[in-house]
Amino acid sequence: MSVADPLTALRALVLRDVVLQDALGEVENFAVFAERTAEAARARGAAIDAETVRSLLYTTFQPPLIDGFTPGPGWLPAEVTEVDGRAAITWLRFGRRRLVEAFYDDSLVRRRFLPFNRLFGVRTALSDLEAWTAALPALRPAGLIFHMSRCGSTLTAQMLAASPANVVLSEAAPLNAVTRRGDLDDGAKVALLRAMVAALGQARNGESRLFLKLDCWHSRDLPLFRRAFPDTPWVFLYREPIEVMVSQTRRRGVQMVPSLVPPATFGVDLADGVPNDDYCARVLAAVCEAAVRHYPIGGGRLVNYRQLPEALFTEILPHFGVTPSDVEASAMRAAAIRDAKAPEQAFTPDGQDKRQAATPALRAICERRLDTVYRRLEAMRAAGE
Repeated sequence: MSVADPLTALRALVLRDVVLQDALGEVENFAVFAERTAEAARARGAAIDAETVRSLLYTTFQPPLIDGFTPGPGWLPAEVTEVDGRAAITWLRFGRRRLVEAFYDDSLVRRRFLPFNRLFGVRTALSDLEAWTAALPALRPAGLIFHMSRCGSTLTAQMLAASPANVVLSEAAPLNAVTRRGDLDDGAKVALLRAMVAALGQARNGESRLFLKLDCWHSRDLPLFRRAFPDTPWVFLYREPIEVMVSQTRRRGVQMVPSLVPPATFGVDLADGVPNDDYCARVLAAVCEAAVRHYPIGGGRLVNYRQLPEALFTEILPHFGVTPSDVEASAMRAAAIRDAKAPEQAFTPDGQDKRQAATPALRAICERRLDTVYRRLEAMRAAGE
């Protein structure tokens, strides 16, 4: 019997049985997964033993994705790719697993490692997404978080995620795949964005609220998000430019790497081909200028990093129309004492350290590229208070 035969048989067995998916989907140990899968197969009259399952798991090649299967609730979009000239979604099964990692990509890494998702990766046409999500009891976003980057947005998202009542999507690449599509008119893009948010923001554990923390460049897409979710309030988080710039000199974010995020995403060019500190400042300026430009469309609130973490309770949640319970607030405050990107570590304020580390050259770049827009944000924030 070829390798493909038991794999096909196993997939046919598991994908038609939601109860079996629930039983196997959370198993982390490959050997345990093989034993339980074989046991379930025998109970259903299929001649698939544990050694066969193990061989499928440990084979050197990644099993091909499954086409033609419609994923059920609990499956989330992992990525959008082009297949034979058509856009397709790859799905992973999350079951009831909450999104508690700092970034959606971190959640995907954990789920991809599971033996279930190794054997049962599913692919569907992007064009089918709207019909699929129409039957979901989807959550509407309660709040959108736009940000400058390195300014407390991950802290805010992690504090929100500390409440089991909240689904928090943090910089989910499938959303960016929708906003970047150039083959759709505005109406089609709005509909697809709503569908993708519904797919990603499923209430899989009885959650009642959904929050989206977007990528920094999405401030330039604010009108699109407002059209898709006109009743959803939003915030823009920002920080003193020199502190953000020092952070970027120490460790570049993906937005500062032109091969990962093209300069055109920010409406800037890279004339000399070198993504130096000046380029980073121009990227940050484009993000902030977009927030200033689109603020008049309504629904927004500006929050400076120095107001956090208390601003979650005094500014952000009230703006989102959310009153957390005492238990929720306690959990959120507990999350704030941990480093948002490394929760195993305690948070240590670093603003003064970063200001002291700034070189005269870096300060000159900030003054030239960022000071004006930062002062504008501060003036707008003060006027709104």
